[in-house]
Amino acid sequence: MARSGALDLAAGVGGKMKKEEVESAVEQYEKYHVHFGGNEETRKAHYTDMVNKYYDLATSFYEFGWGESFHFAPRWVGESLKESIKRHEHFLALQLGLKRGMKVLDIGCGIGGPLREISRFSFVSITGLNNNEYQITRGTELNRLAGVDKTCNFVKADFMKMPFPDNTFDAVYAIEATCHAPDALGCYKEIYRVLRPGQCFAAYEWCMTEHYDPENQAHQKIKSEIEVGDGLPDVRSAHQCLEALKQAGFEVLWGKDLATDSPLPWYSPLDSRRFSLSSFRLTTIGRFLTRAMVQVLEYAGLAPPGSLRVSSFLERAAEGLVEGGRKEIFTPMYFFLARKPVVES
Repeated sequence: MARSGALDLAAGVGGKMKKEEVESAVEQYEKYHVHFGGNEETRKAHYTDMVNKYYDLATSFYEFGWGESFHFAPRWVGESLKESIKRHEHFLALQLGLKRGMKVLDIGCGIGGPLREISRFSFVSITGLNNNEYQITRGTELNRLAGVDKTCNFVKADFMKMPFPDNTFDAVYAIEATCHAPDALGCYKEIYRVLRPGQCFAAYEWCMTEHYDPENQAHQKIKSEIEVGDGLPDVRSAHQCLEALKQAGFEVLWGKDLATDSPLPWYSPLDSRRFSLSSFRLTTIGRFLTRAMVQVLEYAGLAPPGSLRVSSFLERAAEGLVEGGRKEIFTPMYFFLARKPVVES
């Protein structure tokens, strides 16, 4: 079950690290980013440390705000955020043609919310790949509580060098996860290697859209806010992702920014102009109250020093995401379906 209380949030900040190490970890994480003197090359060179620190620090906040599935979704009028997230996961499963008995890999699985939903929806066995020990520990417990621990498991590893033999899986998917890769081509090549010939890889990618102008300072600032607030080395364009897929050997069956067809803006849960009881904690007011609560918890010694700083950079990320969405320069749901040829060229 998703952690929902203030004390659950406080207890989870820092993940597996000691509570007295949280504040220094925040400082080390911040130094990877432009606002604090870092640069893209440094982030890519140290992506494993950067992403691990990010999820140790942020996972508790994510689960408090989002529940067990940490991703956006196209949303219909009258549909709750939770319903839209489930539908988004089912859509991916249907595109992959998942069927009972298939062996599936979830790349960058978080605490396994999509993994559990897709496994129950499609009757498949899923391995979740994650390089963060805290998220794996949490996901393992949630698998047990959900009763899927016999069919779903986690493997701690880097998706740039996966510990699986060639041609292991019947399907592979990634939900807003491979954006953390320092090199899309290298990541897609590894996915290609472990996927069986004739089978498919599907993903929702975080991308800058064709409306993004790299010479526009306002656009640059938004992109930077998203990177610092979400643990990203760089946000690539959809074109770059598709080219990397082709270079890795995949046949791209189709790709589309699903945000363009969403009746409600994908960023509406975070938007100050909108109010929703079903996603109250993600709204501007909800984030303000969360920040105030974290400040009290940290002052009282119930949350480790540095917790408020984590809340602050996540708040900046939310603002960057909303602005990126409003200006249509960023999408968290560029979808593609790609197939590994039966006969490799």
